[in-house]
Amino acid sequence: MPVIDTTKAATSFTIVSDFDAPIEQVWQLWADPRKLERWWGPPGFPSTFRRHDFTVPGISLYSMPADGGMPGTMAWRFVAIDEPTALEVDNGFADESGEPLDGIPWNRVIVRLEALGSQTRQSVTVEFGSPEVLAMMLGYGMVEGMTAAIGQVEAILAEP
Repeated sequence: MPVIDTTKAATSFTIVSDFDAPIEQVWQLWADPRKLERWWGPPGFPSTFRRHDFTVPGISLYSMPADGGMPGTMAWRFVAIDEPTALEVDNGFADESGEPLDGIPWNRVIVRLEALGSQTRQSVTVEFGSPEVLAMMLGYGMVEGMTAAIGQVEAILAEP
């Protein structure tokens, strides 16, 4: 399992992982929607990216099956991209054009990649608007789901 640390703060959590791959290869896990949909979601809940405008202020639209099998449209709004070391997106349930749904809070996903020789350290921080929203998402198992999702990355990185 590549996850080496998980920490929680008042309104966020961070998952740190080490991968036996160069930073450019790990970056492609975020930039390439076909790779992204193979791991963005816990095992058994794969994402399908129908749009991936990997620019600022681009939008990605994806769906992920939920418990009970009802997929919902999710969106990323790209806030910052600094290839190959940093990425920030606002993430949440959206309509088909990527507009947030009323009453459902979004979060900010902050990705940092650091080259460690031939390896890469990835830090993913998910920030919420309040401690209450964080507590709700933790109650849904978001940390465990993201940890399991990240656990799928090694197999993708091992491919030629």
